[in-house]
Amino acid sequence: MVARLIDEDPEGAYGYSKVALRLASRVAAVREAAGFAAYANQKYSEALAEFRAARRMTGNVDLWPVMADCERGLGRPEKAMEMAGAPEVQKLDKAGQVEMRLVAAGARRDMGQLDAAIVTLQSPELASNSVQPWTARLRYAYADVLLAAGREDEAREWFAKAVESDKDGTTDASDRLAEMDGVEFVDVLADESETDSERDSESDIAPASAEDDSEKSERDDSEEDEGSGLER
Repeated sequence: MVARLIDEDPEGAYGYSKVALRLASRVAAVREAAGFAAYANQKYSEALAEFRAARRMTGNVDLWPVMADCERGLGRPEKAMEMAGAPEVQKLDKAGQVEMRLVAAGARRDMGQLDAAIVTLQSPELASNSVQPWTARLRYAYADVLLAAGREDEAREWFAKAVESDKDGTTDASDRLAEMDGVEFVDVLADESETDSERDSESDIAPASAEDDSEKSERDDSEEDEGSGLER
């Protein structure tokens, strides 16, 4: 349930993870799932504790990059950089090493070191023309830091490359590229819905019918007659 809900309903996933912890806190997969649920809800201290517990149980280094990112979330980018240079990074597979590079670049940005962040992301994986699961995110991060450094032309080029490799829409590279080109998107369906709502509102305030006017006139005449009788 944590895996099923974590993208659409992170709070719900977090609730399930707490139940799982009460039932099986000595299972490494449960601690790992609880860590990701806490991470998705920006509970970085709790997530880091769960990831450390899972790592102690398995001896696996796969969680090293996300643990370093938790350090960033806790406002400790220096610690994240220290982890990026640790021997554990060499034990990661290619996807893990790319993830660690992304975290390290983010830590550099946290410390205001934009040029160093750019250099950190420059790698064979970035230069490669082959599309891997990490390609879109790597290109997007590179474009984003180039833009932050004021290198707009290069940023636009790399946002475009990110769009090319982002077949699943994992980034908002297309929106960022359109924004740079001055393209403004209009939600036509939302506008139509608002128009329909306004039309319905106006129809609720209908003018009085002829029958209503007639009834009002009769009441007025009756009141005048009664008034005349009193005068007499």
